Amino acid sequence: MKHVPKVHPVLCVALLMAAFMCLGWADSWQGLKAGAGRVTSVKGEFVQEKHMKILSRPLVSTGVLYFRAPDSLRGEYRQPVRSILLLHDGKTRRYVEKDGKLVEDATASLQSMQMVVQEITAWMSGRFDENPAFITTLAAGRRIILVPRDKSFAKLIQRIEISLSDRPGVIKSVMIYESQDSFTRLRFLNVVLNQPLDDAVFRKK
Repeated sequence: MKHVPKVHPVLCVALLMAAFMCLGWADSWQGLKAGAGRVTSVKGEFVQEKHMKILSRPLVSTGVLYFRAPDSLRGEYRQPVRSILLLHDGKTRRYVEKDGKLVEDATASLQSMQMVVQEITAWMSGRFDENPAFITTLAAGRRIILVPRDKSFAKLIQRIEISLSDRPGVIKSVMIYESQDSFTRLRFLNVVLNQPLDDAVFRKK
């Protein structure tokens, strides 16, 4: 059986969250930041499709994401393997399913978790153009294109394309291009903005 390379799961969760955070609709960076600044909470579903040349069909994962300003987050993959990343009161925890139970992931390095928090903090306010890790372009058709500056990072991800919906405050999809023959598509469904979310959402696994 061939080994199937994949994006680091912590990085993928970070991208998912960052995409949901930056839910402004605009034709300028200023408008994008203003739109993101009006988002107090987010609740939505996502479908992730992993496409590779060696696969006869894409690998599909589904999950949910919750955000409450300024810094409470829950990113949860539900199928086919459950995992949860929680950020609340300055503390970050990750849980993965093992033998039918959710257990805290002690293997996630502090550096990886710090990267997640930094990405979320920057992108939740719509500051794509201020992230030094990427060369960022606001393209026609409400698209944001991010290209990694660092060559080692570019070996994992060649570029990211985020498509904003024509509905203000909602994104349509995120494409993560890992190589010429490999990409991940994230589609967002049933997104609800600015509804109250209880603390328990961000504390319980």
